[in-house]
Amino acid sequence: MRAFIERVLLIDDSEADNVFHEIVLRRAGFAGQIAVCESGQAALDFLNAAPGNLPDMLLLDINMPGMNGFAFLELAAPLLRPQRSATVVMLSSSSMPADRSRAEAMVEVAGYLTKPLTVTAAAALLAGEF
Repeated sequence: MRAFIERVLLIDDSEADNVFHEIVLRRAGFAGQIAVCESGQAALDFLNAAPGNLPDMLLLDINMPGMNGFAFLELAAPLLRPQRSATVVMLSSSSMPADRSRAEAMVEVAGYLTKPLTVTAAAALLAGEF
């Protein structure tokens, strides 16, 4: 986990959630780069395009059409594991214990939050407290 976060990647199929979460991150004091991908495939393409310049943090939704967050992580693991520079936090509307347990069992996942992201939670994430 990095102590200083410069780049965040939001991965969520909801444009409204992405806009909202970007606003929340800014209100929490984040001044770095925020990239947005509205599908798991778009996020894989984004990560593959710049393997040496991964985001410091990924905020990943679980329930997305086509490729859900878990499937994305399985495919993205080879990109994320060698460098261990990207912190993955599941940010989902799912409060189901099974989803939380599955996420926590994945080595790539550092935390699990239920939407919506709050300014307090965003500040804690940015400080590495999760």
